[in-house]
Amino acid sequence: MISSTPVPARWPGVADGMLLLVAIIWGSSYAAAKQALLFYPVLGFIAIRFGLTFVLLLPQLRGAGRRAWRPGLPLGLLLLAIFLCEIYGVSLTRASNAAFLISLCVILTPLLEWLLLGQRPHPALCAAAGMSLLGVWLLTGGPQAGFNVGDGLMLLAALLRALFVCLTRRLTAARGVPALALTGVQSGVVALACLVLAAATGGLPALPREPQFWALSLYLVLFATLFAFYAQNLALARSSATRVSLLMGSEPLFGALIAGLWLGERLDPLGWAGGLLIVVATLWTLRLGSAAPAVEGRERMAAG
Repeated sequence: MISSTPVPARWPGVADGMLLLVAIIWGSSYAAAKQALLFYPVLGFIAIRFGLTFVLLLPQLRGAGRRAWRPGLPLGLLLLAIFLCEIYGVSLTRASNAAFLISLCVILTPLLEWLLLGQRPHPALCAAAGMSLLGVWLLTGGPQAGFNVGDGLMLLAALLRALFVCLTRRLTAARGVPALALTGVQSGVVALACLVLAAATGGLPALPREPQFWALSLYLVLFATLFAFYAQNLALARSSATRVSLLMGSEPLFGALIAGLWLGERLDPLGWAGGLLIVVATLWTLRLGSAAPAVEGRERMAAG
């Protein structure tokens, strides 16, 4: 974990305010990605986004050596799979659906920790998991279920995110890996792999000239990645992991609201009920004692 500058005690609520801002930014990232895909293909968009992140984080790689590269390479490939599912998924479903469905990684993480790391979760997690499944059913149409390929890809991305958290903890334990250096390695792996995949499938068109595309890409890199990473570490210097996670749990709600305001998406009452059930189940899971791994996962995936 990188060191963080303590938040002065005379700034009441500044940490909470920064975390809510991060939740809003992350919530908006689904709509931003959906808009960016209007200008450029998925593989090219991911390559640009993570390539810019890699360039900005190059100074963090000095001196990191094998500590960052050894875990960063396999984790980068897993991160590639996550973002292929996420970006293709958000292109095929509503941004509001994507925001709610990806938050299921918080519930899936302790379940995978149980299977992979032998860490038994709280018994009440089964009830939270059942609540989240009901939420997914309602969100995707309820009795008139309209579950589509995009929703399925977002669920797969949530599962892969949970796996990412577990593997990150296992591969970086006791290594003292600088978090920003690890993020830089992962970003480089994702960018290079996307370029290779694009070349193998016919190449990419010329870079887009529309200012809106580059504004969206820079927004995702500078705010959804670097600022969010810094703000989380700043807040964790004075807040508990549980408090941080509870504040961050509002991300999918902001995602749905921003998708409505920006993209004109509208959830029906069943959809809102399903989304709220997912949020409640997520917050319940965090309160059961699974907050620390969930927060660590989001920090380690700050490149997203």
